[in-house]
Amino acid sequence: MNPSTPLLDQISSPADLKGRSKAELRQIADELRAETINAVSTTGGHLGAGLGVVELTVAIHAVFDTPKDKLVWDVGHQAYPHKILTGRRDRIRTLRQGGGLSGFTKRDESEYDPFGAAHAGTSVSAAAGFAVSRDITKSANRVVAVVGDGAMTAGMIYEALNNIGGMHTRMIVILNDNDMSIAPPVGALSHYLSRTVSSKGYRRFRNFGRRLAKGIGLERFTKKVEHSVRNFSMGGDLFDSLGFYYVGPIDGHDLDVLIPVLENARDMENGPVLIHVVTKKGKGYAPAESSSDKYHGVSKFNVVTGEQAKAKAGPPSYTKVFAQELVRAAEKDPKVVAKAEEVAASAKELAELKAKLVPGAPRLKIAESPGYLVFANSRDPLCDGKSLASIPRSLIRNGTPRNGPGGRPAAIAARATPSCSNTTAFSAPLRASTAARA
Repeated sequence: MNPSTPLLDQISSPADLKGRSKAELRQIADELRAETINAVSTTGGHLGAGLGVVELTVAIHAVFDTPKDKLVWDVGHQAYPHKILTGRRDRIRTLRQGGGLSGFTKRDESEYDPFGAAHAGTSVSAAAGFAVSRDITKSANRVVAVVGDGAMTAGMIYEALNNIGGMHTRMIVILNDNDMSIAPPVGALSHYLSRTVSSKGYRRFRNFGRRLAKGIGLERFTKKVEHSVRNFSMGGDLFDSLGFYYVGPIDGHDLDVLIPVLENARDMENGPVLIHVVTKKGKGYAPAESSSDKYHGVSKFNVVTGEQAKAKAGPPSYTKVFAQELVRAAEKDPKVVAKAEEVAASAKELAELKAKLVPGAPRLKIAESPGYLVFANSRDPLCDGKSLASIPRSLIRNGTPRNGPGGRPAAIAARATPSCSNTTAFSAPLRASTAARA
C-alpha cells in the first residue's frame, strides 16, 4: 500500500515548492522519504544514499530555479528523491526496469538532469562547464554540484576543485558528507557561524574591511587573519586554500539551517562556494540506519520489516564469478594481491577474500586511476609477484582506468607484473552472466 502523501501530491515540479513555509517543506520531506522507501521496495535499487539527501533535495529545489539553474548530482544514485520532485513521480516505480526510469541521472529522461552520471567524481568538472558556458553567453543562472556518497575519494574531484578555484568561477559545490569522514561534529555554534559568514551583511563588511586594509598596506595580513579565524572555528582550510569560500559543516537534515545558507550562497556574486553538509545515509528508515551498508543497494523488500526478497535463481553475478576466481587464484598462488573496484569491493561475495588473500591488499575506493598503479606494483619485490584486478568497463578511457559516468562492473580481469615489464596483459571480459543486466 502506498503511503499517505497529501502535500507531496501537490508537487508536480519544483516550482510548486516555492513560497512554502518551512513547516510545509518539512512535511513534504517526510512524505518524500516515505515515497522513496515505498518505491524502491517494489523495484529494488539504491536506497540509503537517497534517503540521506531528502531534506537537501527539497531545500535545493525550493531555493534554486531549476532547470534554469543547473543541478548536477554525483553520484547519480542519490537522485531518486530528485526524480520524484521533478515530474517523474508517476514513473518512479519503473526504476531500473526495462523501458522505465534510469537508476541514475539521465539527460534524455528529463530537463532537470543536465548531466548524466553514475559513478563518480565527474560532477564538479561538468558543473564548471555549465558555469563557463553561462559566463560566455552572459547568462545569470546558477550552477550547483552535489558531491557525495564516496565521490570525494575520486582524484578527478580535486583536480576540478583546484581548476575552478583558480578560475574564480561563480558556482556552488555542496559536499554531502554522509559518513562523517571529513566533518567534525555539527552543532548550534557551527550552524550560527555558517549562517553568519554566508550572509550578505557579513560579506559586505568583509569587503569593506579588505578595501580599508588595502589602503593602509595590510591586505595580505588581514586576509590571513580572517582565514585563520574562520578555519579555526569552522574548518575547511583545504577548500579555502583551493580558492573556495567555505561554509559549514551544517546539519543536512535541518531545513531551518539549510535554506538560509543555500539562499545566501545563491546570492553570492563572486567566486566558487563550497557548502559542507553532514547527512546520515539511510536517514529515517530504521532497517537502513541499523544495517552495516545502510541499505546502499537492495533487492525488493518488505517496508515494515526491511527483509529483502531473495533473488530468483539464474546465472551468477559478475561480482560472484570474479570473487570465486580471485579466491581460486589466491589459493593457488600466495603472491596474488587483489584490487576490485569499489562497487565490487563492498559486495558480500568478496567477504571470503579477507581470509584468502595476502594481508595488506589495497582498497582504494573510487580513486581508480592512481589505484591501479598502486595495485599493479603492490606485490613485486622480487619480480615474481602477481596482481589480479577487476576494472569496470565505464572506467576505461583510452586504455587507462579513469573515473567516468557509467555504471556496473561488466569488467576486465587483469594480471600483471609491471615492475619487471612495461606491459599488462588483459584477459577476455568476463561478461556472460551480466550481458542482460540493467
